[in-house]
Amino acid sequence: MRIAALGTYVPQKRLTNDDLARLVDTDDAWIVRRTGIRERRIADEHEYTSDLCLQAVRDMERRGARLDAVDYIIVCTATPDYGFPSVAARLQHRLGLTNCGAIDLTAACAGFMYGLDCADALVNTGRARSVLVAGGETLSKVVDYQDRATCILFGDGAGVALVDAPGDAPPTLLARRAASDGASGKELFLTGLRDEIAGIVEPDRVLRQNGRAVYEWAVTNVSAGICELLDAAELRACDVDWFVPHSANARMIESICKRTGIPYDRALMSLEWCGNTSAASIPLALAPAVHDGRVRPGDVVLLYGFGGGLVENGMLMRWS
Repeated sequence: MRIAALGTYVPQKRLTNDDLARLVDTDDAWIVRRTGIRERRIADEHEYTSDLCLQAVRDMERRGARLDAVDYIIVCTATPDYGFPSVAARLQHRLGLTNCGAIDLTAACAGFMYGLDCADALVNTGRARSVLVAGGETLSKVVDYQDRATCILFGDGAGVALVDAPGDAPPTLLARRAASDGASGKELFLTGLRDEIAGIVEPDRVLRQNGRAVYEWAVTNVSAGICELLDAAELRACDVDWFVPHSANARMIESICKRTGIPYDRALMSLEWCGNTSAASIPLALAPAVHDGRVRPGDVVLLYGFGGGLVENGMLMRWS
């Protein structure tokens, strides 16, 4: 698998910490200290996940990417425009692609990584020539802006990657890991047809999170997962050039770095100016570093998504 191109898009509207202080009992210093977030982007009333994903593809095209060989689209999102048709099908239509498979994948904040995992299987088995993987969210449409525990965290955005086979070049994927803890799903959920999970009833379709439980789970499990990936690739933490975790919370990422030995200054995050964008957070952090030359061919890059489910998915790659 090779990530051949990347693109991103975030809405124009900004929601700052000071804006939130007028809605709930909080302030800028408290939010920055606890999360590292200063502002988030918010979709317009009539702007949805498919719109954000389309603009991210247009950004990728402006940078020279071509979609001629794309014959499969995977959109990773917890906030699709509809139950169906899928966001992927809408994207296929708006891009004018034909003879193209299209599916949505739901793995919350690990969604983009699961999308890459599926894309890798498709291109390596020859089932697809090139796969367009998108991570997009309009979480502002399902956030309760009276709930301080969640409204300070989440924002909207999209990122896309063009995935193809490496051809005659050396393999880029060094190790992978996927895991889930369905018993802990009640700690981070978004209601749908059901409004109850493990005895917790939420009649409105809003996102709910037990922040402390998710923090402890992530620091413990993601740290262990990273060590497992490094062992599988016969590498050490000092060999990692760039760590691109799901941008959930800066304090959480700092704790994971301390546990694993990865220097915190090697972590690429998108949360300071975009907030937690769930499935979009990893491409929103990775793309700018690739485009400005920080991530270079040959670099060892660790991508790790984790979140609602509770699920996790990590990949250790040598960038090409």
